[in-house]
Amino acid sequence: MASFTSTPLFGGALIVDLPNNFADVSTIRQVPDHQEVYLDKDGFTSIIFDITERVGLPGTGPAVDGAALTTHLEDIVASDDDTVKVWNTSNTQFSKLPEDIPAYTLIATQTPPPQPGSKSPDFTAIVLTLIRLEHDRTDILITINVPHIKGEYSAEEVDMQVGKQGKLIENAVEYAARIWETFKIKDWGLFNEV
Repeated sequence: MASFTSTPLFGGALIVDLPNNFADVSTIRQVPDHQEVYLDKDGFTSIIFDITERVGLPGTGPAVDGAALTTHLEDIVASDDDTVKVWNTSNTQFSKLPEDIPAYTLIATQTPPPQPGSKSPDFTAIVLTLIRLEHDRTDILITINVPHIKGEYSAEEVDMQVGKQGKLIENAVEYAARIWETFKIKDWGLFNEV
């Protein structure tokens, strides 16, 4: 079980518990103003908080919000959507956000074409959570990217077809659950700046 630290994001406007072994990427490289990026110091997993303009039609509901989730996933994986498989999509409840704010999470994998001799991942698992702030014309994306690189994971532990996620994806789901439990907006004015 990972240990977590309460972490301010976007100058303290948001606060969330993140795993202790994750480091703020902005201390080593430039990160866009609309993102906060944390990287596992002991592996390859990253957690990205992204504040974007709300996409899709006005209103909320499975069709409108599902289309927005798909749009954001396509943006994340670029044009390689034929290499992406969505395994699970669900409504998500954040403990410290108003109940009327819709949120959704999906688990997907992206499998790049094989490149012999390359250190590229066999596949990358993506745990993507979307928070829809219609009043603020904002979508908040929380993306946990979990590259699976040969030798860094046990291939026989992972079989998404039968629901075997393996240790790395299980850890990512644990991180996501802690984020859903602790994510709090302290300064709603943040969304007027984006």
